[in-house]
Amino acid sequence: MKKSAIIFALLCFWGSLISQTALPKNPIMYEVNLRHHTNEGTINAFERRLPELKALGVNVVWIMPSQPIGKKNRKATGDTFIQDLVNPSNEAVMWDKYKGSPYSISDYTAVNPDYGTVDDFKALVEKCHHMSMIVILDWVGNHTAWDHAWITDHPEWYTKNSKGEITDPLNEDGSSIGWTDVADLNYDNEELRKAMRSEMRFWVEEVGLDGFRCDVAMNVPADFWESAVEELKSIKPIFMLAEAEEHNMKLYDKAFDAYYGWQAHEIMNKIAKGEAKAVELCKATKAKYDKFPKDVFPMNFITNHDENCWNGTLFERMGDAWKTLAVYSYMAPGIPLLYTGQEMGNNKRLKFFEKDDVAYPKDAMDYFRFYQNLGKIRSAHPELGISKDLNLDAEMTTLKGDDVITFIRRETPGKSNNMIWVCINLSNETKKLPKAPKAMDKKENIILTSSTDLETLEPWGYRVVKMK
Repeated sequence: MKKSAIIFALLCFWGSLISQTALPKNPIMYEVNLRHHTNEGTINAFERRLPELKALGVNVVWIMPSQPIGKKNRKATGDTFIQDLVNPSNEAVMWDKYKGSPYSISDYTAVNPDYGTVDDFKALVEKCHHMSMIVILDWVGNHTAWDHAWITDHPEWYTKNSKGEITDPLNEDGSSIGWTDVADLNYDNEELRKAMRSEMRFWVEEVGLDGFRCDVAMNVPADFWESAVEELKSIKPIFMLAEAEEHNMKLYDKAFDAYYGWQAHEIMNKIAKGEAKAVELCKATKAKYDKFPKDVFPMNFITNHDENCWNGTLFERMGDAWKTLAVYSYMAPGIPLLYTGQEMGNNKRLKFFEKDDVAYPKDAMDYFRFYQNLGKIRSAHPELGISKDLNLDAEMTTLKGDDVITFIRRETPGKSNNMIWVCINLSNETKKLPKAPKAMDKKENIILTSSTDLETLEPWGYRVVKMK
């Protein structure tokens, strides 16, 4: 073979490689709140918990921001800053008590000393890779802490008001969003863009990270994310999750592989309270398939750090419906998410600005076994995975007065072999079980059920059947 042909072949191979995502074919994601996940609240303490995540089928580890947190304008509670509470007699106590928001970063390429060191983080990533898990880091590209070095060295990188003062992030009408502990970055500045890409590159190149969950991704220009992803993929395949949905569809042209299923989540909260019907979830889910590219997937969740802290625990928001909606999040097309403590039945709003601990109920292992079983079912069935072909092939419908949702997941689009049928009662009333398609109604084909009754679904009941 001629030298030119060899070079061309290598370039083609490399081009196909860097276009790939690091996302596993059948992902299960876990959001790690390092501060709360263990009593110690450290990277090393969390690393010892990795076998538990592995047992849950987790293969994508999302770690909340782990960098140092700013001290200037650090929030204590609500809109109160620590400096408003500090006096000479309690200063040390206040700074020890209020750790601040993880999303107020003072140094992008360092690790919060409360958690450990960069070397600790690197060792964690290596351990995850050894266990066939990828690791993504929460990336806060929209704003920094007020005492980040850029504030002094590059004030031109920040958004200014009419008086030339650096501002916190603002709404479109110019009012404050309320994130007064951070300063808003201005992506009209090309030097800022270059610096931010360099900071992201550090984590991929030096630490071995596999991608990012990008905070308020829609508030950062899509073309910046595209340039960052292009640069990062020159190093290795990466996975990018946007904390956004339909806010800016340009985000999904080249930059992001997945998005937050916020609308579906909000509908699930309403269904649990009797304020919405299953048909609304079905319609919303179908609409996403029509709007989003086939190779961009929703992240399905019933809780996360924001929901738990600000809107209530899983049980406060979803009551008796939580288990059924967990089944939906695992069986529907997309990427299921677990959040710190969810797998153990945490029934506590974990504090945002302070160190807190997960509350383990007496029956914590029952919750663990429930999620472990969901993970095993999902991991064992390629029909439940993600791909460009499978993303749109859910065939969702609602029955029984719009309270029962059913859908089919197929390994091969349009084919009748290797199918899974899911039936979920999203109401507090007993419903007659719809007839399963073809031979899928045989008892021996049931792989998950809330009841042994083959004729009905109890309130918030579910049935998952495998075509054999």
